This record gives sequence, C-alpha cells and structure tokens, in this order.
Amino acid sequence: MRLLSVNVGAPRLGHSRAGLTLIDKRPVEGPVMVTPPDPEVTAAVGLAGDRVGDVRHHGGPDQAVYAYAREDLDMWQAELGELLGNGVFGENLTTAGVDVNGALIGERWRAGPEAIVEVSCPRIPCDTFQSWMGRPHWIERFTRAARPGAYMRVIREGLIRADDPVEIVHRPGHEVTVALVFRALTLEPDLLPLLLPADALPEETRELARRRTA
Repeated sequence: MRLLSVNVGAPRLGHSRAGLTLIDKRPVEGPVMVTPPDPEVTAAVGLAGDRVGDVRHHGGPDQAVYAYAREDLDMWQAELGELLGNGVFGENLTTAGVDVNGALIGERWRAGPEAIVEVSCPRIPCDTFQSWMGRPHWIERFTRAARPGAYMRVIREGLIRADDPVEIVHRPGHEVTVALVFRALTLEPDLLPLLLPADALPEETRELARRRTA
C-alpha cells in the first residue's frame, strides 16, 4: 500500500457557485507537510499549499485530506474512455493497494514515516464536481457507483511524498465503512441507523443517524 501521488490545487475561476474552485489538484514533486487545519483559518485544509474554494461545504478538520484509489480511477477511466490523471477527482492522495471505500470510519493510516490520518467520512458529489467533469448526469453516475473516496482528519503531522508507504495502524471494532456511510447519506437512508457505532463520524452525520433511529 502506498501513495502514488500527493496532489494540491491551484485556484481557478468557474466550476463552482462560490466563484473560485481548487478542485483541479495536480501531483507535486518533493515532500508536502500535512498538519491539522486551523479551524480559525478560512479555507484551511491539511496539506501545505492547498486550499478549498467553497468554504461552506468543504475543508475543516473533518475534511482535511481527501484520498481516492487509483484502482477506482482506473475503473472510471475505462468506463469514460479517457485518461484520468492522479488528482483529477480533486483528491489530495492518490493511493495504490488501499481499499479506500472499504476503510472503516475511524481507521488510521500512517503515511510516510510520521504522518497519521484518520478516516472520517465519504466525499459527497457536488455541483462543482459535476461542472468540473463536464459529463451529463455525472453526480448520478458517481453516486450509483458508490466509490466516493474518503475524507480524513490529520491526527499527527508529518511530511509525505509520492511513493511513501501507507500502513493501517488502527482499525476500530465496528463494520461501518466509507461505502456504507455514502450509501446511507445518498440513495439508501434506511441504512442510517447502522452508522451509530462509528464514533469518529462527523457530528452532523451522527445526528442524522440518531434522528432516523428515534
């Protein structure tokens, strides 16, 4: 298991109701520092040199880092019939050999020698993603596939770079995966009560599950 690339975004106009988007992530050379984002800094995320454009819906401690598997990009590449480079889905980490969608909420990975990140929630596709991909009904296609990738918190800071190993250092004692949470939040809300054992979910998601259970 390893990082194929570490990707950060350059600001672009368009592709977002917020006017400015950083969904266009590109692989960078050399090491990148990963730190917990400062909640007082607007648009802060976990990777040095990266930001978000739509601060109402993205960024912050629960969405500090976004990981997507190269294996899932390859599936989309075959389905769409076009080359998809690392970072094209707006991911910060393009992984190889990591079951990102099968990761448990609260699972912790060591990336490189020091950095530790924790799986927090799936990515939910938005209008910016639809506009960026430029494909009819892209949100619906992405949702049906249920391969959303994972947002992560930064537990311990450190430098990461392409080809760094990824090691799972903690797996919680429940069965709530990224894919299960995604399905519950999109097409299968009846699954929401199954999410309650995952204490590491963002509080707003746990509240949804509690209301569904009541």
